[in-house]
Amino acid sequence: MTSNRFRLGANQVLALVLAVFAVWYLNEAFQIRRFPLPRPVDSDLFPKVLGWLLLGLSALLFLTKNADTRPSEPATGRPWLEVLLTALAIALYAWALRPLGFVLASALLVAGLAVLYGYRQWWILATVAIGLPLLFYLALTRLMAINLPAGLLPF
Repeated sequence: MTSNRFRLGANQVLALVLAVFAVWYLNEAFQIRRFPLPRPVDSDLFPKVLGWLLLGLSALLFLTKNADTRPSEPATGRPWLEVLLTALAIALYAWALRPLGFVLASALLVAGLAVLYGYRQWWILATVAIGLPLLFYLALTRLMAINLPAGLLPF
């Protein structure tokens, strides 16, 4: 007589793998040497934040209920074509980043991939596709002093 009470599903197995990776990543992040000059943000901060975030998200994934794996409707189309088009879009994004700039290239990537995967709420799509890259651009260039290609836009 076996019980399904302690059976691990796909979410739990993936969460355990991610948690092990997060612990290893955090171990490596805590071995990054600090610079001798005092700074408000040192080079080890971002890896530590990412490691703790991954560990926390893997704990949340472990606690989620497994989804029903049976397909509700028959699969249509060619999934390999979507993967190929996504890879092509990312390569095109890398090529267009310098001439178009970060904001325009990122907006085109977000909008193009959203349309490819079937998202059709145009106002929300336009707001996210333009607003998110613009917000990232301003945060990275103004707050963190990271140079990103401006491209065609005048800022």
